[in-house]
Parts: sequence; structure tokens; C-alpha cells
Amino acid sequence: MHEIPPPDYQPQGDELRERVILITGAGDGIGRAVALACGKHGATVILAGKTLRKLESVYDEIEAAGGPTPAIYPINLEGATEMDYDNLGETLEREFGRLDGLLHNAAKLGVLSRIDDYDMETWYQILQVNLNGPMMLTRACLPLLRKSEDASVVFTSDQYGRRGRAYWGAYGVSKAAIEGFMQILAHETEGTSPIRVNSFDPGPTRTQLRLAAFPAEDHGQLKPPEDLVPAYLWLLGPASRGVTGQALSYRAAD
Repeated sequence: MHEIPPPDYQPQGDELRERVILITGAGDGIGRAVALACGKHGATVILAGKTLRKLESVYDEIEAAGGPTPAIYPINLEGATEMDYDNLGETLEREFGRLDGLLHNAAKLGVLSRIDDYDMETWYQILQVNLNGPMMLTRACLPLLRKSEDASVVFTSDQYGRRGRAYWGAYGVSKAAIEGFMQILAHETEGTSPIRVNSFDPGPTRTQLRLAAFPAEDHGQLKPPEDLVPAYLWLLGPASRGVTGQALSYRAAD
């Protein structure tokens, strides 16, 4: 299986009931759409991101729709330290006792440039947000994920991380590294824990990152983040139990 969701998948209203799910980059774009959907389908959502105003807006929408009361955890992946992630893990342990889902969605593009000209400060920033941050967050959350009966870790990937392309620089390298990290983590956790680990390439989607990468593109022709919701519900919910170590891609609705 390489494309998701399966053609016959129909998420149930209580698909994620009583699950606790942490989403990075939850303030807008794909993260926002998935957070709202998770709340609608019964999950307690932990909204992580750097812009408090945006997180509060998503929080209010989930509550207004009647979902379980979410939580907000402001964090800037670019500046967060190992201690910050350890503190996050301790807070989640104290408040929730476990974690059933972790969606790594936040990402930074940087610049499209040939390696000859790539600015090293930008290089470090992109790797910190797209690779080092997710690694430290995952490590901090692993004890909580092991306390779940059915835990899912999902890395939002990109086609430019699965096959390198000129000028994608640190972003492409970081996404390629995330694919390797996913495989290593999946191998380490398979058969020894309730954790499954996968990556997911959503394909061209109407997001700010896509706009920055392709400013001349007709963004009105791209699918909105909401079209991806069934795939993420499948990944984060019980329907994908047993699927791990897979590099998955979006399946357009028939």
C-alpha cells in the first residue's frame, strides 16, 4: 500500500474518541485542518505552534464545534532546546498521562538555491525546524507513546525529500533525512511497542509553504488542506493499525 486513504475508507464520527493527539504547526494550513478534524472526531488535540493567536483561533473552533477541550502548547521549533522538549514531555505526562498520536507537520522552506550559494545560517535554521526539532520532540514523547494501546507517529513528508531535485537545498535534505529517521524509528518500535511510524507526502496543496516555493503557480487550482483530512484520520486512527515503516502518498478521491 503506497497511496492513502484506501478507497473504501470512511471515517466514523467517533473515529478518534478518547485519543490524545499532538500536532505541530497546528495554527494554519494542513495542521489546522487536521486539528479541527481530529477534534470533530473525538480526539483531545494538543495544538503546538509558534503563533499563539493562530492556535487560540483553532482552539476556539474546536470548542465551538463541540469537540473535547483541546490544549495549547506554544513552541518555536527553530529556537527550542533539548530542555524545552523535555519540559513539554513532562507537561504532557502530568496533564494527559499518555499520547496516542504525534503528527509532525510544521516545516520551514528557507530558500531555493544552488548549493554553491546556500547561506549557512539558513541551512542550520531549516535543519533545526525540519529535522532536529522533530527528532527531539519524538524522543521526548516516546515514553508517552509507549503508554498508549495504539500509538501513531506521522511525519509529513514531501516528494523532494524522496527524490532529490536541484535547488531544494536544506529543505530537500531535511525531508530526505526525515524519511530515514522514520524508517529507523519504525524498525526500533515494531514488535516491541504499540507504536507505528509512517511518513506521508500530501502532494501539491494550497499552503503558505507551497506559495513561497511556487509563487507563479495558480494556487486556486491546488487542493485545499481539507481534502487531506481523510488520509490523516486514517493514519492517526485505528484503521491503519499494523501499518508501519511506510512512505505513503495522498490518494485523490475518485
